[in-house]
Amino acid sequence: MISHEATLDAPTLGGSQDTAATPGARLRVTPWSSKITKDHLDRLAIVYVRQSSLQQVQEHRESRARQYALVDHAVALGWAKDRVVLIDEDQAHSASSGEQRAGFERVLAEVTGDHVGIVLGLELSRLIRTSKDWLSLSAVAAIFRTLLGDQDGVYDPNDSNDRLLLGLKAMMSEVEMLTMHNRLHRGKLHKAQRGELFLSVPIGYWKLPSGQVEMEPDEQARAVLQLTFDKFDELGTLWAVFRYLLRHHILLGRRVRQGPRAGELEWVRPKLAMVRNILHHPIYAGAYVYGRRAIDRQRTASAGKRQVRSVPREAWQVLLRDRLPAYITWERYEANQQRLQQNRALPGSAGIARPGAALLTGLVVCDRCGYCLSGCYKTKTQVYYICMNYLRAGLEQSCSTLKASVLDDLVVGQVLRALEPAALELSLQAGADVEQERTRLSQHWHKQLERARYESQRAERQYHRVEPENRLVARTLEQRWEEALRQERQLTEDHERFLRSQPAPLTAAEREKIRALAADLPALWHAPATTTADRKEIIRAVVERVVVQVRKHSEYVEATIHWQGGFTSQHELVRPVGCYEQLRDFKPLMERLVQLHSDGQRAPQIAETLNREGFHPPKLGTPFTSAMVRQLLCRHCLGQRRRKQHPAGADNSKNA
Repeated sequence: MISHEATLDAPTLGGSQDTAATPGARLRVTPWSSKITKDHLDRLAIVYVRQSSLQQVQEHRESRARQYALVDHAVALGWAKDRVVLIDEDQAHSASSGEQRAGFERVLAEVTGDHVGIVLGLELSRLIRTSKDWLSLSAVAAIFRTLLGDQDGVYDPNDSNDRLLLGLKAMMSEVEMLTMHNRLHRGKLHKAQRGELFLSVPIGYWKLPSGQVEMEPDEQARAVLQLTFDKFDELGTLWAVFRYLLRHHILLGRRVRQGPRAGELEWVRPKLAMVRNILHHPIYAGAYVYGRRAIDRQRTASAGKRQVRSVPREAWQVLLRDRLPAYITWERYEANQQRLQQNRALPGSAGIARPGAALLTGLVVCDRCGYCLSGCYKTKTQVYYICMNYLRAGLEQSCSTLKASVLDDLVVGQVLRALEPAALELSLQAGADVEQERTRLSQHWHKQLERARYESQRAERQYHRVEPENRLVARTLEQRWEEALRQERQLTEDHERFLRSQPAPLTAAEREKIRALAADLPALWHAPATTTADRKEIIRAVVERVVVQVRKHSEYVEATIHWQGGFTSQHELVRPVGCYEQLRDFKPLMERLVQLHSDGQRAPQIAETLNREGFHPPKLGTPFTSAMVRQLLCRHCLGQRRRKQHPAGADNSKNA
């Protein structure tokens, strides 16, 4: 055991009244050195070095030097220098958790190997800052008789006083970390409430060195973003916009955030997440927002790395409108969010137009329970609208089903009638949209060609400025020039292919043909080139929803069409039912049947009379036949009575 009065030459760590400012000063061994026994000295001494962030590693060099000086301190305590192990794998890692830290896990592995006498750190908080993990570390150290030390002393986890002191230090370290976190968060929130906190900016914006955010100065990058919003208004879905950008090879321009090229504009292939962020982010409407996403602590704990989740708008911490340059208006942003929400396949949302045969999927609402009716496909063409609310609520089915074609035909007829006055205007607008699309894509190609020519000319100027004798540099610049020329030539060829693939401007004869076709909307509607998805999009453009009231014991259905703009129209339609008892006029039908039978009419005559008077069987589109009449008569025992009144023998004699 080392004597209390012994003195050792060692560099100092600071923080003790017995330390000096220069290496080689004489360090008096304090009374806590008596805790170090020969058994501890025979084992390893571990020096743990950690700093929380990369900025601290780069800028706080004095703190790093003090931590590395703990190696000399371990030697001063009695360990041989070759028995001191330095662990510094956790540089730029936070101590808020012991997980995902290779250095700390290595410390635990060494301690549990029963060959570590002491673990040294500049402060105990360098090891970990949570009480739970500290208690685990103290328990493991106590089991394997390992000491813990920092610049203030050496602690024995098996000593009650030291164990209490370790617990207090762990608690203070945890509170200190929480206090710093809260202080930093309140500072960030205070700056965010002024609309001045910009950790990063999305595509289409540029953060100046002063911290101010401006719109992207590159004209082509701004044009691509404007094109994205315009195509969403036209196509209506995020996925359709994404496919449009890929199909036309349109790249997104974004600023490099890190590295030697930080701040430069690079052109990247669109990703679905990029397009989603463009359509969802309120900054494009000129609004400053803070708190759109929050850390999901449950997923973070299970995944082992930080996981974030989106926060609903009412929970955003800061929302300041008209603070930044905008690409679209706030009203247009709100309409886009509502449309994106309606595109989701959720109860209460219309969803996107899919290629199924049912034209009103997502628009039909049950008047009884208020839920949307789902399309049930018995075959590819035989579809029924059915209410699935009873399955969600675990109840018996109370709402009746409805054949889709019956309701679809009614709504299609009303839609075509509503569009008929505007058919000519819509046809002219379609022609104008085709020309506008061609012009927009041509402008995009011209900007790409202009950029490619600039890059090749810039590479040429750089090549000519170098001295011809300096071949080490000239060869590199020559390769860059050739690469720029190759890209310009490739882009020119792609542009020529684009021009050949695009339709030519409409001639006067073609415009007249469009006007003639517009006069016959039903023909256009049923044309083979018109897809089911196209028909659904047309219906959704003018119809908001269709509320149906289906009666269980009636073939008549009341339908209320709610048109876009607030107008409603009431309609009645007839649906096919499964049996005669479901017909609304079943009782008058049977009374008339009995009357005609009593008058002596035979089945063919009864069927003809019923059809002439407007009666119909449960299946639509088919009139009464003799077989149907005989079936009804037999069901009510009327046909058997008639046969009893005419015995077989009498009939045979009469026929004879």
